[in-house]
Amino acid sequence: MPKSSPRTKAAVKLPPALAAIADSVIEAKLPNGLRIRLLPNDAVPTCSFYTFFKVGARNERPGITGISHLFEHMMFNGAKKYGPGMFDKVLESNGGSSNAYTSNDLTVYYEDFMAEALEKVIDLESDRMRSLAVTPKMLSSERQVVIEERRLRVDNEIAGMMDEELGALVYKAHPYRWPVIGWMRDIENITRDDCLEYFRTFYAPNNATIYVSGDFDPKQALALIKKYYGAIKAGPPVPPVLDAEPEQKGERRAHVHHPAQAPSIMIAWRGPKGEHPDTLVLDVVQYALSVGQSSRFHKRLVHELEVAVGVSVDWTWRFDPGTFTIGLELKPGGDPRQAEAALAEELEKVAREGLSARELEKAKNNLAATLTRELATNSGRAHALGTYEMMLGDWRRGLALPSAYESITSDQVKDAVKKYLSPSKKNVVTLVPEAGLEAAA
Repeated sequence: MPKSSPRTKAAVKLPPALAAIADSVIEAKLPNGLRIRLLPNDAVPTCSFYTFFKVGARNERPGITGISHLFEHMMFNGAKKYGPGMFDKVLESNGGSSNAYTSNDLTVYYEDFMAEALEKVIDLESDRMRSLAVTPKMLSSERQVVIEERRLRVDNEIAGMMDEELGALVYKAHPYRWPVIGWMRDIENITRDDCLEYFRTFYAPNNATIYVSGDFDPKQALALIKKYYGAIKAGPPVPPVLDAEPEQKGERRAHVHHPAQAPSIMIAWRGPKGEHPDTLVLDVVQYALSVGQSSRFHKRLVHELEVAVGVSVDWTWRFDPGTFTIGLELKPGGDPRQAEAALAEELEKVAREGLSARELEKAKNNLAATLTRELATNSGRAHALGTYEMMLGDWRRGLALPSAYESITSDQVKDAVKKYLSPSKKNVVTLVPEAGLEAAA
């Protein structure tokens, strides 16, 4: 039988509500390498079932970019026991729903359903891990779906175009340089043999972690998972990803010319890995600068200087150094240079002075509230703890985040902004509306 630990303690003292969650987690691992995390909670008679595969765009190579996202689609189209179209049909007939997403680092599949359907969900999920039907017909069909998705979200969508250009600007060697959805020519030319090799390597039990949260008997759930997953063979060792990204020697710029009502800007810097301590400092910076109408960027750039009509900051944990990205939406006729200069001035202030006590307090409160809200539901709890384990190496570190954020100081903020968001390391993509090409020139 797999080993389990029904009373796992976090390394730091947790508030009572979070300590109760930590104490309830049951961990197990099957001989084929499948990791299992059970989160029993009988508050409502429902369950959520998450499968985290450690595979994303980061694991691809030129020629098969986008294959991880393509698999996200193909995984719903039939296996040995449940044929084409049956996965969602069977799940919905049992009162459930499903979805999935692909990122640079992960592919995640999840279902929400009534508690009595747990065995059926385990049967469905194990069937496609064991024997996904990668047929020429299925590949052709899902390839066309992904091609249309790319046309909609990238080729004909301004934010998608700019984000794609920015990735290729920030990274010269790392796989993060290509978009998760992949390059169009690669999507068009991925072969069935490519898919079979990818599936055997990355969709094997030794590259997966299951999180089950909700109203179930832990012993029974563990026995069911062993019954349905135990005979699935482990895959080959997952090839390591080499981070060969060279040091950035100076500012990089690109322009996107496209029909638009107004110009916009995206600026990005490379940050640390998700598990690095500075990642949490940049979380605080992100929330202080951009979350809420009273945040620094909204107050200064949108309301006072009126150089932008919208500001966003995106800082997402990744396995390798990720990107801290700021987006500025300008009004028609707005001056990108003026907006960029105003933004640079605010960042320079933070690097010099740090954040005020009130800004720090608000950012920490908002971060803690966001974490707590996600842990309030079965689906949110499974997703949160699974993400913490994937990105930080241990779900316990995630439950300790409110305490970790609380200890961050203004001096740490100053140091992080100086280190990662320096003017010489920025990458800038500017949208030039086609109607204004002559004026821009």
